[in-house]
Amino acid sequence: VQLQASGGGLVQAGGSLRLSCAASGRTFSSYVRGWFRQAPGKEREFVSAITRSGGSTYYADSVKGRFAISRDNAKNTVYLQMNSLKPEDTAVYYCGAQRYSGSYVEARLYDYWGQGTQVTVSS
Repeated sequence: VQLQASGGGLVQAGGSLRLSCAASGRTFSSYVRGWFRQAPGKEREFVSAITRSGGSTYYADSVKGRFAISRDNAKNTVYLQMNSLKPEDTAVYYCGAQRYSGSYVEARLYDYWGQGTQVTVSS
């Protein structure tokens, strides 16, 4: 079972990036999918999550209105569209998957993780 995150890179403030997280080894249509990020010297923090059907989405206050999560269960893939990027968005972004355990924002409840993709936003 593997989650492969991609799409990170270097972008100027105000720019956009689209992250992808492709899953292989099993079907994740019954799993909640989420994105977290970790900046140097900081703990991993919740960014966004999407329910199994994609009918509900959740965002950290710091990214609300700028980021959009979506999923394509046929492709076993989740996306994170990031617009109006700020230098404080700089971090390694990780995708995760969990059978819903009562919380979307706690990293410890996620069963599977991707390897992370670096996002760097220059001012």
